[in-house]
Amino acid sequence: MIVKYKESEVFYTNQGKGGAVVLLHGFLENLSMWKEVSEALSTRNRVITIDLLGHGKTESVGYVHSMKEMALAVQVVLKKLRIRKSYFIGHSMGGYVALEFAKLFPENVKGICLMNSTSQEDSEERKRIRKGANEIAKKNLSRLIQAAIPNLFAEDSKEKYSEEIKEVLEQAKQTSVRGYMAANEGMMLRANNEEVLKQFDKRAIVVGEKDPVLNYNAIAEEAKRTKTTLVRFPDGHMSHIENKELLVDFLKRFVK
Repeated sequence: MIVKYKESEVFYTNQGKGGAVVLLHGFLENLSMWKEVSEALSTRNRVITIDLLGHGKTESVGYVHSMKEMALAVQVVLKKLRIRKSYFIGHSMGGYVALEFAKLFPENVKGICLMNSTSQEDSEERKRIRKGANEIAKKNLSRLIQAAIPNLFAEDSKEKYSEEIKEVLEQAKQTSVRGYMAANEGMMLRANNEEVLKQFDKRAIVVGEKDPVLNYNAIAEEAKRTKTTLVRFPDGHMSHIENKELLVDFLKRFVK
């Protein structure tokens, strides 16, 4: 399905009946990452997945995709579907977009689950890494993706999920250089959204103990500080692959 946002067509899926659940993918991902999660949740819920700006089949609308810009594109999809209130589950960058949506449209949010994500802004070190990655992307995005994707998994997951890693790599290669750089610029600009997260009674953070991207202890402290439910899994950044059964079981309860 398609809806227009500015000069781009935004692609999305809509399946099942019941309370609405919006699944937002992460950086270098697209709505196809949610296939099995969506199928599991749609037995009792209406599940919407969206290709965010510059990802999957959705084209870019500029050279900086702020989290606000992405959230506004999400709102266009939900307005088209006449969905008033939803649970939001965001993986990594999708969590940042979910928080920005909640800041803009709090009345449209039932609850938020940050999946391998955080309400914190980028550290100066993370911004430096993103800037460097953007410079590399201009010259050879394919090589950058080839190196980055396996490093999202816990070390002992890499061999176990070698076929799944190949699939994630193929998804990532659908992202254009412009889409890659615009999202990175947007993530560098995002603000601390702890106070946004705390507004909602139904809130959770899913974290992998061996996440190579997010420090487990820092996320645990964030959950404690914001009085947010912490869901701890034993592996890395890709919970929908490394801990799929545990994740689906939790999400079914979260949106019940």
